[in-house]
Amino acid sequence: MDQPSTRLSDSPMIDLQAVTKEFLKPSGEVHTVLRNINLRVEKGEFCAIVGPTGCGKSTTLSLIAGFEEPSLGKVRIKGEQLTGINPWASCVFQTENAFPWKTVIDNVSLGLRLKGTSKSDAFQEARHWIEKVGLKGFEGHYPHQLSGGMRKRVALAQCLITQPEILLMDESFSALDVHTRHLMENELLKIWEETSASVFFITHDLEEAIALSDRVIVLTAGPAATIKGDYKINLDRPRNVAEIRFERQFAELHEQIWNDLRDEVMISYANANNA
Repeated sequence: MDQPSTRLSDSPMIDLQAVTKEFLKPSGEVHTVLRNINLRVEKGEFCAIVGPTGCGKSTTLSLIAGFEEPSLGKVRIKGEQLTGINPWASCVFQTENAFPWKTVIDNVSLGLRLKGTSKSDAFQEARHWIEKVGLKGFEGHYPHQLSGGMRKRVALAQCLITQPEILLMDESFSALDVHTRHLMENELLKIWEETSASVFFITHDLEEAIALSDRVIVLTAGPAATIKGDYKINLDRPRNVAEIRFERQFAELHEQIWNDLRDEVMISYANANNA
């Protein structure tokens, strides 16, 4: 008798297997961005990735999103090899992704409406997520009428309304002032803890990575970046990102990870000056 398959239940949500990514320069020279990346992110895990500028953080996210294909190796999502756009993922980027001529509720409901949900049902679900991200009462406002932090809340609601199993975030809060940033980080954690989404979070800020994450991945300086460190963040949850930075264990983790990251930042800086 055939044994039942346990592949899907045993598989990580994201699995990069010996992934290398190369691009062809206008000169015809091959530029290797990533080399032999092996990375697993489990269901419901919050994983941050840090590294010097140009090390391939955003390229890694693009591979998981399905915007790019690996030159070598495989990207597997829920045990299946990814071909094309990742249907289980939503992205929040640094730049705004709301249509300026649409209201908040129109922008937030758009993802569901594109999937065929009726306008009334999509608006009902949109109101739920608008309230969840703290924007109740602003349904009829346009993006230009909102602050930067409020527009980020719209972006979160836009992604979360489709209930993605994977949330991809690329420097999503970097343009915000420090106080608004902390508010948004706490809001993100609160919503994430209520879902089972896996989060892949790109940041240049090591403190942000530690405060938010279950794991922090450090990439080496490019070209041909590899994984230098994979750190488990054993800090209690729930967390207040502004306050947890004062804890002794946080400082110890920061020092440990920074020792790895600092060397790569210096290599990247030297490479840029010698280019």
